[in-house]
Amino acid sequence: MDKGKSTELFIENAASRGRKPGLSRVRYLAEKLGDPQDSLRIIHVSGTNGKGSFGAMLTSILTEAGLRTGWFSSPALTGVTDSFRIDGKEADMGVLAEVIADIIPIDDEMSDKPTQFEMLTAAAFELFRREKCDIAVIECGLGGDLDSTNIITSPLLSVITNVCPDHTDVLGKTTAEIASHKAGIIKQERPVLFGGTDDAALAVIKKAADDCGSELFTVDYDRLKVVSETISGTVIDFGGYGRMTLSLLGAYQPYNAAVVLTAVEVLGRYGVSISPKAVADGLSHAQWHGRFEVLRRNPYIIYDGAHNPDGVALAAESIRKYFGGRKVVLFMCVMADKDRRSYADVLGDIAELAVTASPDIPRALDSRVLAEEFEKKGIPSRSFDSFGEGVRYAVSYAKKLGVPLVALGTLYMYPYFIGELNEL
Repeated sequence: MDKGKSTELFIENAASRGRKPGLSRVRYLAEKLGDPQDSLRIIHVSGTNGKGSFGAMLTSILTEAGLRTGWFSSPALTGVTDSFRIDGKEADMGVLAEVIADIIPIDDEMSDKPTQFEMLTAAAFELFRREKCDIAVIECGLGGDLDSTNIITSPLLSVITNVCPDHTDVLGKTTAEIASHKAGIIKQERPVLFGGTDDAALAVIKKAADDCGSELFTVDYDRLKVVSETISGTVIDFGGYGRMTLSLLGAYQPYNAAVVLTAVEVLGRYGVSISPKAVADGLSHAQWHGRFEVLRRNPYIIYDGAHNPDGVALAAESIRKYFGGRKVVLFMCVMADKDRRSYADVLGDIAELAVTASPDIPRALDSRVLAEEFEKKGIPSRSFDSFGEGVRYAVSYAKKLGVPLVALGTLYMYPYFIGELNEL
């Protein structure tokens, strides 16, 4: 078995370890590797929505500025190397395999085995050290305080993109409770940026920043002007930057860009100088999967990883803006812990038909249960036990009517959807 295959198998097998609280295991892994996270300049990113888009835009800007940039994100959408990016490109499997090969004997000696995400986190720090990255953008997997990425001790900048209800069984029911977990990434006397607008969350984050003696920055959305929005791209103006084009689609992307641009300004105050040209080029060249991504045209087939109420509402806004009130075929798969009752309310006026299916993911909601939520609101729906049959039906129905097909839901569905689409 070659190194790439053995690496993938080891990572795949580690998934059976599930989630376990605490940072002791990842700290042990990192210590045995020589604490690579301590040798990196890190931008640590938490938040309910927008982490991936923020990372895509900021790493693109940093790369355009001539900085060697690492980016760790989850979940991996196209393969194991997708979580590890160098200058926006997937890491080389050979290099990653060498890092994993050094982690395996450490894992073997541990009686309390690290989770898959803990192992991937340690691998990311070590990979970016070996690749001599000038800056690493590290995305939290869940929450902040107990997330395995939170062994970072002195980040260049901590970013909390926003705080919305999600993972309420783990993080709490209110935005203040959720914010208390995300504020755990704030470190002593290191700057923090909050991109959200929730007052209760802001109060919690402000107190955490004050307690750490950390300078808190927020985003002035009054500076943001959306000049134009089409399915071909978005043009914005943000304060003194002038007009810039966003390559990433979605009605929410101008707001993500405002967080990124504010982060650039904060980094400038802390010694990372980035030219206006690098900013503009970075925003126009950024690429990322699964965020209102146009996969096919004629008819349009779009994937958006909206999976919680706020994300779905923003996806619905994008559909209305780009297609002018025209109805679409929806294809949906969500996790069982999500608030499924809100989806039909938000999407009802734009859904010609809701097609639901369940990929082979243990946490996925039964497709029939999700379809029933749409039926209760008078929205025609079809559920499929077979994920492939669901995709094929949705595509053929959209083609027959000549309307767009929009796939919404968990990002874990993305590789399954792409795989089925490529088979057609």
